[in-house]
Amino acid sequence: TSRPQNSCLQDGNLVIKVLQEKYTGSDGATRNYTSARLKTLGKFSQAYGRFEARIKIPHGQGIWPAFWMMGDNIDKAGWPDGGEIDIMENIGKEPSLVHGTIHGPGYSGAKGIGSSYALPDKQPFADDFHVFAVEWEPEAIRFYVDKDLYATRTPTDLPPGTKWVYDHPFFMLLNVAVGGNWPGGPDASSVYPQTMLVDYVRVYRRASSPKDNKLD
Repeated sequence: TSRPQNSCLQDGNLVIKVLQEKYTGSDGATRNYTSARLKTLGKFSQAYGRFEARIKIPHGQGIWPAFWMMGDNIDKAGWPDGGEIDIMENIGKEPSLVHGTIHGPGYSGAKGIGSSYALPDKQPFADDFHVFAVEWEPEAIRFYVDKDLYATRTPTDLPPGTKWVYDHPFFMLLNVAVGGNWPGGPDASSVYPQTMLVDYVRVYRRASSPKDNKLD
């Protein structure tokens, strides 16, 4: 929803809050949970650079926080042809694990190309803030948690005959979903409200011009 109950600024953080409540949306459907999704489409997009956010994620079965990007040509190209870069996704059943994934035509949904990053000693991500980032260049996307590089994607990772679609501006999204095929639904162990805190989102661009922004 767009209500302040689900997203607001508080104590210097962006707060995205999941509530367990009966709510009828603008589509006329009544659901059992509310949350928020913020996006920069129409406000900010960029091709290449470093995209990062410092986030303290929520926790619990069925909870699905994410920091991600989509091609700003989504309205014309459609999904997944416009491309998607999932900088951070977590599902509640995996408290110490996050995933970084790319989706494009021929490698989307369950066929997305991704890697995971685990905190040591099974420490839950929800216990503290962490920095999630990608560094994106014309033929490479590098995934980071805090200062650790844990995956690099290049055109050579794609299935034969598919296209590298990361050559145009992308916009950013922050959200917390509830349920879905991947995380599964909430259960008796789930506790609400759940809150995602975002300390900052920062985007950097190389000092060189885009035409000089080539890999060594």
